[in-house]
Amino acid sequence: MGDTMSAWVRATVLTMAAALPLMGCAGGAATQSANGVYDPYEHVNRFLYKVNGAIDAVILRPASLAYLNVVPAPARTGVHNVLDNLNSPIIFANDVLQGSASRSGDTALRFLVNSTLGVGGIFDVAAGWGYKYQDTDFGVTLALWGVPSGPFLFLPILGPTDPRDAIGYGVDGAADPFNYIGKGDAVTALIYARFGMTAIDKYSNAMGQLAAVEKTALDPYATLRSLYMQNRASVIAATRKGQPTP
Repeated sequence: MGDTMSAWVRATVLTMAAALPLMGCAGGAATQSANGVYDPYEHVNRFLYKVNGAIDAVILRPASLAYLNVVPAPARTGVHNVLDNLNSPIIFANDVLQGSASRSGDTALRFLVNSTLGVGGIFDVAAGWGYKYQDTDFGVTLALWGVPSGPFLFLPILGPTDPRDAIGYGVDGAADPFNYIGKGDAVTALIYARFGMTAIDKYSNAMGQLAAVEKTALDPYATLRSLYMQNRASVIAATRKGQPTP
């Protein structure tokens, strides 16, 4: 099953990479939205936003609410720390590709310390020593290499993104060493457990903000689009300057 997931990720990368030039050409004749965001596929994106909302309502929201209600806060913090620790090899690879010796060193140290003294990453010991978690991904790496973002996209499961970040997500997934740790039912269960817990962890942390947007925004889709673009721009700018990511 790990091979199946890896194959799916590789297919995603190839599909998005093949579509990127076409998206760029098609978007050239399209107008920008009122706030300057490049969204030539807005009608399709809005439809997929509704599809994503239905998926959230049926799967992610109930699962996240159950998680918040059943699992104590200290245990949720431990799960979050473990998931962050498991991302360290990919973060380290991107730190290296971005040419940041200091960040790659900090990431490697965090992984070593938290995997041992932190009992597999349950406890973020490294943060107490001043080595804070710094996230990055191949989408940011591509941005630093000068690859344009392309048009805004809203994809099922992934949510708000763009071709550059979607490709980055696929590359990170395909390169993740924990997808190749072995075969068998136990390994498959661990891979899917990690995938599911990552989705629940992220959604449960963002659920309050998402609910506020849905309740107060005149156009929730446009608000989420703007928030995503602003956040990614801030992360890329901070990474380029060697500053902590927001």
